[in-house]
Amino acid sequence: MEEKTICPECCGRTKERSDKEYKDLMNRLKRIEGQVRGIQGMIEKECYCTDIIVQVAAINAALNSFNKQLLSNHIRTCVADNIREGNDEVIDELVILLQKLMK
Repeated sequence: MEEKTICPECCGRTKERSDKEYKDLMNRLKRIEGQVRGIQGMIEKECYCTDIIVQVAAINAALNSFNKQLLSNHIRTCVADNIREGNDEVIDELVILLQKLMK
């Protein structure tokens, strides 16, 4: 596993992931990164607009799928663990997150 660092945008908390979860999330992101590079190539090759738009839609779907998996893992682990420990504030945090996702 790569060395973990906290980015400036991070809340300061961390999440230890299993090797399987880590690898799955990273593989998904690498595929999405490859799709974005593919669109850059399409622009460089002056591909037709609708062809690029279809590829952008595929990237949006891949990002949504990534987000669904990450959110599901978050609820099953972080949220559930916090509730079991009596930290109900995590519910408010989840509600705020869902509101942001549904804009």
